[in-house]
Amino acid sequence: MRRIFELTVLAAIAAVVSGEAQAHTFGVHGAGFAGGFGHPFGGLDHLLAMVTVGLWAAQLGGRAVWLMPLAFMTAMAAGGALGLEQVGLPMVELGIAASLMVLGSLVAFAFRPPLWAGMALVAAFALFHGHAHGAEMPGAASPVLYAAGFLLATGLLHAFGVSAGLAIRRGLAAERWVRAAGAVVAGSGVLLTMV
Repeated sequence: MRRIFELTVLAAIAAVVSGEAQAHTFGVHGAGFAGGFGHPFGGLDHLLAMVTVGLWAAQLGGRAVWLMPLAFMTAMAAGGALGLEQVGLPMVELGIAASLMVLGSLVAFAFRPPLWAGMALVAAFALFHGHAHGAEMPGAASPVLYAAGFLLATGLLHAFGVSAGLAIRRGLAAERWVRAAGAVVAGSGVLLTMV
């Protein structure tokens, strides 16, 4: 498990320090792979939601460990395509705030729905996150490179949440800390609705 975490951190560092010119964007800042990779780290709301999906997947265990993040990433890519094509999605910011409130609460209460229901829920919230990513994509961006970057970053954030959750399940830390983290995430969602 430690080896996976170390490789995840190294991949994240390598992607962040790679220049935009390597993404063939001809000097347009934030328009290539590295721009897409860095985008999820630029907003606390996105970062918290993606890590929380990983934590919840680890709480559920079994196939949820990989199916929940996969459902999120697939729906996020679809939402990104909608945002890129400027297809309207109502109340995107409210959907993102709601994702924090709901996902954080699910972790805080260690809620265990059927796997299909959990996947459907994270996929629904992922549409909002993806739409925001797609709509915020720089105009000169390569959609494929940018999307590849933000999907990789999302996967790494999910992996971090899963790793933390699995470490707790193995007794390396107390379950109450994960549940407390879920409560903090839910509270941040409430604060987002007030801003």
